[in-house]
This record gives sequence, C-alpha cells and structure tokens, in this order.
Amino acid sequence: MKIKIEINFLLASVFLTCGLTKAQKTEFSTDPLNAVFETKDTDRFWKAFDKMETSKENPFADYVKNGSPGVKGFTEFRIINADSLYSKVKKRREDYLKSRNVLAGIGQKEKRTRAIYSALKYWYPEAKFPPVYFVYGRFNSGGTSSNDGIILGTEMLKNLDGVTGLIAHELIHFEQNVEGKDTLLKQSLVEGGADFIGEFISGEHINPVPFQYGEANSDRLFKEFVSILKQEEKQDWLYGVSKKDDRPNDLGYWIGYKITEAYFNKQTDKHKAIHDILNIKNPLLFLKESGFLDSYINEYTKKNKMKFDDFFKD
Repeated sequence: MKIKIEINFLLASVFLTCGLTKAQKTEFSTDPLNAVFETKDTDRFWKAFDKMETSKENPFADYVKNGSPGVKGFTEFRIINADSLYSKVKKRREDYLKSRNVLAGIGQKEKRTRAIYSALKYWYPEAKFPPVYFVYGRFNSGGTSSNDGIILGTEMLKNLDGVTGLIAHELIHFEQNVEGKDTLLKQSLVEGGADFIGEFISGEHINPVPFQYGEANSDRLFKEFVSILKQEEKQDWLYGVSKKDDRPNDLGYWIGYKITEAYFNKQTDKHKAIHDILNIKNPLLFLKESGFLDSYINEYTKKNKMKFDDFFKD
C-alpha cells in the first residue's frame, strides 16, 4: 500500500502531459500484445552509477545524451541534465541502491499489463498502446505520459506493488482527449477519469488517501468544489495544498472519479460511456449529465439567485 501512495503523490506533483492528439498517437500499435516494456535505460543507469568512484568525468552524460525516448521525455522537467542527475545520485546514493533489483520480477508485471491493455481494447477499440519506459530520474516524479509513451521513474519503486495500476492510470491519460477551458473541473475529470477507467480495467486503485478523506468529509468538500469548479486555481484540490486544513493532496482525483463513476452508471451503453469519458467535449455538460452534484448545485444557485441550467454555462 505504501508504494501506491508514494507513486501517485509524486506522479501528481508535476503537471501530466494529458489529452494527446490523435495524430500524435498513430505510430503506436493498436494491438495490446505488441506493447513494449523498455528497461534498457535502467541497465545503462547502473553502468554509470558503478563508474562514479573511478570516472573523472560525469558518468551519466551518456545516459542522458543517448537515452531512449523515455529518458528524453523525462529530461526537461525531471532529470534536467546530466550534472543535475549526477549531483542527486551522489547525494542520495543509498536511496538509489534500494531500487537496484526492483525490476527483477518485471516479467510477471508485463504479462499483467498486457491483460490490462486487452481489457481497454475491449472497452475502447480505438485505443493505442504506447511503450512503457522504465528510466531513472531525480526522485521528483513517479511517472508521466508523453508523446513517446508512458515513462516511469524507477528510483521511486521500492517494489513492484501497484506498478500495473500506475501504468493503467497513465495509459488512460495517453488515450484521453478532454476539451474545454483549463478549469479545476476539467483537470479533476482528467485525473479522476484516469483513476476510474484505470481501476475499471486493472482492478487496482492507486490513490487511497484522498479517497478515504473525501468520503469522510464529502458534504463540506462537495459544497466547496461547486463554488470554485469553474476557476483555474487548483491548489487544495490538485498538485499541492495550502495547509488551510488537514486535507491530503489530490482530492480532485477523488471528486473527478465520483463524477465519472456517476456518469458511467447512468449510461445504458457502457462502451459509449467509456468513449465519452475519454473524449469529454464540455466538462460542465458532462458534470450536468452525471447528475452527481445536482443537490449541491441547486443549493448554490438558489443562494446566488441563479437558474440551475445557467450554472453549466461557461
């Protein structure tokens, strides 16, 4: 359980590259059995690591310069450059060593991942299946999705518990094409939708802490969310908290999941429901069709002398 929490917290601490365009995905296979697990960067990292005591130059220069697309995708906001990586590895040498053999059982997880991919293929036939890159970064991200595929920060893994759930979540980000203004509601639907469908196809829930807190404090949080969901500010709901109360990070994942779940449950055509969740055109109308927060929206609109339907206008 601990690794699931650690991975998801760090995954959410940076803004994920979500909603990639269809054109950017066309190079990847539509067959889940052809999906690639790429671990060669981890081998190259450890070769560099073992040279630290004897090399007169930065041994990680080659790792960064000649790395896979996964390393390239992790460089700009996470690795930064070879010197930054070298400095971090020297400082946290013992922490890196804890993950040295963490991929020993990756073969079984690869089989499990292909089954998860196959489940998505059933529910969403137009899905594309990107490669999964295991790379080493600077302890600042558990993973992301990019134009090149799904990238996981291997140094964050103490074991492989929860890794397939994390891949499922990132796979959904890769499939998403969510439109609309950059609001708290939209991004909550992006993250919550990835959690909902990721759990639906994998059976694994990777984000327990905000869900437990959300359920225990739902009435207060629903009222707050309704009052601010059209705003761009995401603090206290996504990617960081102000510490105004005891809430954990990423409550937006929880409420986005709840809205998505309500929408899904209302639809008779579940295949179409999955398609709709992955391709939301208007987040406010999606919220309205879910019916999930109707009683709170009614309360809010009456208090502010608004018509109910006007709440769902941009």
